[in-house]
Amino acid sequence: MLTTPATAQKTPAPVVPRTRTFAFDYQTTVAAAPAGAKTLDLWLPVPHADASQDVTGLQIECPFPYRVEAGQYGNQMLHLRVAPPAASSTVALHCRVTRREHINPLLPKVTGRKKAAEPADPNMGRWLAPDRLVPLDDSIRLWARRVVAQAHASTELEQARAIYNHVVSTVTYDKSGQGWGRGDIYYACDARRGNCTDFHAVFIGYCRALGIPARFSIGFPLPPERGSGEVKGYHCWAEFYTRQTGWVPIDASEAAKNPDKREYFFGHHDENRVELTRGRDLVLTPAQQGEPLNYFVYPYAEVDGQAYPGLTNQFRYRDATE
Repeated sequence: MLTTPATAQKTPAPVVPRTRTFAFDYQTTVAAAPAGAKTLDLWLPVPHADASQDVTGLQIECPFPYRVEAGQYGNQMLHLRVAPPAASSTVALHCRVTRREHINPLLPKVTGRKKAAEPADPNMGRWLAPDRLVPLDDSIRLWARRVVAQAHASTELEQARAIYNHVVSTVTYDKSGQGWGRGDIYYACDARRGNCTDFHAVFIGYCRALGIPARFSIGFPLPPERGSGEVKGYHCWAEFYTRQTGWVPIDASEAAKNPDKREYFFGHHDENRVELTRGRDLVLTPAQQGEPLNYFVYPYAEVDGQAYPGLTNQFRYRDATE
């Protein structure tokens, strides 16, 4: 059968994700351990490849023996142990990253039609469970139900959209004062301000409270302008899952900072980022002696089993020229 102009218009044009390729450098300098220290353990997150990014050409500069270990949820990390600790030393990793814009093509607004959902994450149960700073108690469930009731949201997709709109509309990106940056849902719901961890604590907590799987990722942002430079701080984002759509990317804090991109960041992550790890309350490989890490984007060290803060970090990027 011949395709007429009318029928041809019904098929949406394919969406081609934008890409960005860059060199990424991650470096930490460990200060000399206190006199008498017996053992230093150091862990660095190593960027991993997934559906949204390729990581190639990994090079590690380290004066000591080390291992690259597999961690939870597909994470990777460099670990080294020095006994007894030496003087101040520097560890660096270098790699080439190609980051693809993450677009969920299954959203009705994107394609106008539904397709089969992607396979479920093997850790799906974890993405329905609480985090230490994101409990799923009666208060959180009540607040989440109120949000979706006010929006008259019935499907999981409608409920997630209602939660996203609520967070973007009622939380301000504001890093003044104390308490922000921990991803503490009670702090964020009370103060109604914070950074990306606080925005996404509310989004993830409310989704999970309604039985919608939601997961947390963290890494570093890159400015949209191509070039090179130092990255001063981390960025985090989230995804939620429905059987109709698969995993849907959202970035509530970027939407709050850029109101003209509010629609874009429900269903998209831009290419101007690199992901280091996924999940919270992380146990490292080999396991640290301290508490699980709230999130893992900066290096973590222990001296004789105690968290050691003597780390100075630098992160840089350089866009590819070809």
